[in-house]
Amino acid sequence: MSLDTLIANAALIWIATAILLGAAELIVPGAFLVFLAIAAAITGLAVFALPVLTVPLQLIAFGVWSVVSILIGRRWYQDYPVATEDPMLNDRGARMIGEIVTVVEPIIKGEGRVQVGDGIWSALGADALPGTRLRVTGMQGGKLLVEGQVGLPPH
Repeated sequence: MSLDTLIANAALIWIATAILLGAAELIVPGAFLVFLAIAAAITGLAVFALPVLTVPLQLIAFGVWSVVSILIGRRWYQDYPVATEDPMLNDRGARMIGEIVTVVEPIIKGEGRVQVGDGIWSALGADALPGTRLRVTGMQGGKLLVEGQVGLPPH
């Protein structure tokens, strides 16, 4: 195998790595692998353009471009945050405020468990018996804050 073939294959390996990292980002999104994919693609193009890049130089180039692309991407996300019309999009507890829940384990000394939809959550509030319907008023330390409602019959 000639040196040109090895260099061409090295470039193709870097490009294939970039494609695989990009695909992995699509499968498991986390906005991190895309920057490594960019670095691998730049390294692949550099190997095509500069046939004198040895494997150690290619790895150094990949490392440098990885750091550069991550720093640029990080800055991009800070300067252009993703806007949404739903400010509570990823705040499940805040989304439950106002929901009516049913006590499934008695609230004794201020702590018990309630059913929200098909899930069970720890709750803090006034003592209540199972079946009592309460309204979610907030969240504290991963537990729902609940309070009694006048006119809500037991469920």
